[in-house]
Amino acid sequence: MRAKKTAASITVTAMALALAACGGSSSDSSGSSSGGSGGSLILGVVVPASTQAAADARWANESPYMQAVYDSLVHLSPDGEPQPWLATKWSYNKDNTVLTMKLRDDVKFTDGTPFTADVAAQNVLRFRDGTSPNAANLAAVKDAKAVDPQTLQITLKAPDPALLVYLGQNGGLQESPKAFDAGDAKTKPVGSGPYILDTSKTVVGSKYVYTKNPDYWAPDEQHYDNLTLTVLPDAQTQTNAIRGGQVTGLNVADQSSVDQMEQAGFTAYPHELDWTGLLLLDRDGTMNPAMGEVKVRQAINYAIDRDAMLKAVAKGRGTVTGQIFPTTSPAYDEALDTQYPFDPEKAKQLMSEAGYADGFDLDMPLIAGTTVVNDLVKQYLGDIGITVNYTQMPINDAITAILAPKYAASWFQLQMDPTAYQLGNFQIAENATFNPFHVADPTVAKDMSTIQNGDEAAADKAAADLNKYVVDQAWFDPFYRVQGNFVADKNTDVVQQSDNAYPYLWNIQPKA
Repeated sequence: MRAKKTAASITVTAMALALAACGGSSSDSSGSSSGGSGGSLILGVVVPASTQAAADARWANESPYMQAVYDSLVHLSPDGEPQPWLATKWSYNKDNTVLTMKLRDDVKFTDGTPFTADVAAQNVLRFRDGTSPNAANLAAVKDAKAVDPQTLQITLKAPDPALLVYLGQNGGLQESPKAFDAGDAKTKPVGSGPYILDTSKTVVGSKYVYTKNPDYWAPDEQHYDNLTLTVLPDAQTQTNAIRGGQVTGLNVADQSSVDQMEQAGFTAYPHELDWTGLLLLDRDGTMNPAMGEVKVRQAINYAIDRDAMLKAVAKGRGTVTGQIFPTTSPAYDEALDTQYPFDPEKAKQLMSEAGYADGFDLDMPLIAGTTVVNDLVKQYLGDIGITVNYTQMPINDAITAILAPKYAASWFQLQMDPTAYQLGNFQIAENATFNPFHVADPTVAKDMSTIQNGDEAAADKAAADLNKYVVDQAWFDPFYRVQGNFVADKNTDVVQQSDNAYPYLWNIQPKA
C-alpha cells in the first residue's frame, strides 16, 4: 500500500523529473531510428536501470527496462484498466480477500523454463519481500500459491482495490525461477518478454541493447526487431540526440525544451500525472494553531492566483485544478476545480473571521531549484497577512523534514495515483505518507473504508464524497496538474499511459 513508501521512493515518484539534476551522458550515434515495422526502436530514458532483477524492479521511468524482458500477470490499458495477459481471467471471493487467476499454459521463459502458477506465486512473494521501493504495494498479500499448474491464488490480509493495478506493474513481473539466485541476476534478466538483453552490446549505465525474442508467445506485440534504451538524463543530451537523429523518442526531462524538439520535427505527447501546490499539513493546529482553522486554509486557497502561477512557473504547460484526484478517477468533480477562485478580499475576510486579521508567521521549506514558485507563494500569502519564512534545502532533506514532520505546510509536487484507494492511502488517510501529522478524521476514515470494502458503486460514491470533503476542508491548495511530455519522430505513434511516467512499451509503434 502506498502509505508505506520510503523516503527514497518518494524522491522518485513525488518530484518526478521536475527537480532532477543529473550529469550528461554520450548518446548513441550508431543506431537508426527507423519507424518502419521490423526496424529499430531507440528510446531515450532519463535514468539507468537500478537492477534487472524482477523482484527488486523499479517502475515509472525504469519501466521500459522491465517491459522489454518481462511479462506481467496483467496488462494495463492506457487509462489504467487491468486487461488479461499472462493471467487470462480472474475473480475474487465474496469479501475480496482471495484473488484466483487462471494463467496461460503456452508461455516459456527465454531459458526454456515453462511459466506456471507455482512460478507466478514465487514471483509475487519475492517482489513483496524484495528491495524494490514499490515492494510495499504488495504489503496486503498474505500468501500466494498454485492451486494447480495454471491456477494462481493470492490471499490478502485485507481487501486491496489497487492489487490488479500493481500486478500490471512491477508487482506482477515474471522472472524464470532459474534466475532467482543467479549471480548475474541484477545484470542479466531472464523473462518471457518480447526482447532479450544483449549483454555483449550493452554498456551498463549508458546504453542497453535488446534483440527480438524469436519464441515470444505474443508476436503481435513485438513492433520492432531491435530495441535500444539510451540514457539521456538532461535537456542538453536529449536535444542533441534529437537533432542528431539518434533517437526515436524520449521522455522529456525539461519541459522548456519541448518547443525545440517540436521544431526538429518531433511530436509531443503530453500527460498530466502529478499535481503541484501547497500541502496544508497541520490540520489540527498542533505546530501552528492558525493552520488548524479551516477558514485559514480556505483563505490560502483563495489567495493564490492559479492561472498566473501556471503561466509563470510552468509556461502554461498544465491545467489549473483545485483537487488532487486525476480526471480519470471516479472521485473527480470538475466543479471542484473552480471552488476557490482567486479572491484576495475573500481571503482576508476569512482570515478575519478565523481570528487572524493581523496575520501570522508560517515556516516552510524552500526546495533548491524552486525559487520562482516559492517567491510567488510568499507574495500571495503576504498579501493576506501571512508572513512566510523559508529555510532552503535540497530535495532529499526537504522530504525528510516534511515527513518528520517539521513544517506545518509546504509547496510540493505529488503523483495522482490511478485508483482512489492508492491516492487516499498516500496523501489523505490517517497513516498516509503525506499526512505526516496523522490527522484523524472520522469522515475520511468512513469514506476510505467504503472505498476499500464496498462494491464498485459504493466505492465510487465514497471516492467522490472524500474528494469533496477534502476540498471543502482545504486540506491542500492545488495549483495545477503538471504537464509532462514524451516526444517521438514522424514515423512513430505513441499512446501515453495515464498512470505511468513513461509510455508502456507496447504502445510505442511504427506508423502504419
